[in-house]
Amino acid sequence: MTTTEFGGKVAIVTGAGRNIGRAIALTLAEGGASVVVNVRGNRAEAEAVAREIEAHGGNALVHLGDVADADAVQAMADATVKHFGRIDILVNNAALRREKAFADMSYAEWREIMDVTLDGTFHCVKACLPALRRSGAGTIVNIGGLSAHTGARDRAHVVTAKAGIVGFTRALAHDLASDGITVNCVVPGLIGTPRPRDTPEPAHHLTHQTITGERGTPEQVAAAVRFLCGPGARHINGQAIHANGGAYLGA
Repeated sequence: MTTTEFGGKVAIVTGAGRNIGRAIALTLAEGGASVVVNVRGNRAEAEAVAREIEAHGGNALVHLGDVADADAVQAMADATVKHFGRIDILVNNAALRREKAFADMSYAEWREIMDVTLDGTFHCVKACLPALRRSGAGTIVNIGGLSAHTGARDRAHVVTAKAGIVGFTRALAHDLASDGITVNCVVPGLIGTPRPRDTPEPAHHLTHQTITGERGTPEQVAAAVRFLCGPGARHINGQAIHANGGAYLGA
């Protein structure tokens, strides 16, 4: 891979084994970053992404760990610093997306989404913060969700968690600005990603459409993340950048 804007930098991408997370890991590596490929449990997927990075001349480290587990996240941050010596970029992509009518939703089902999507982002930032501060030009990109801005049926837990990600992004941008760390959110919407055979299309996808009528790709979302992590985006901070083909045009 040609070393360009991220030469000498190290990135952690959570939930990087497939779809948007995989595309983000690959595009950051293409830009010259060494990438930690995090997944919760599917080592085969993570190793496939790492091999793809290495096949193009990049550096990758696979790390299994549930972002909902603060100790596991700390172990990932420690392993990254031990292996690569630094952390410059953190992309919080890991999330769960379930559908359940609120009237039928248990508190355990509510907490499952919060634990991974929102609390997991908290754990990752806390664990990586010392290294990001040492970077001098650290970057955090959180991955949001279209339904957090439009609402959606049967997704009270997911909508709430993803809306919390936007609020967390804005708060962190203020808290970490003095450390030279930018914090932004990329909000994908109507992205064409493979789904397991027994997983239906999200119901809210049926009520929205892009301006062109075409679905986006994981690579298009990854391009937005790459830009926000690069030197040309240092004046962008605390923002939610939508990548949804015009399916949502709000602020």
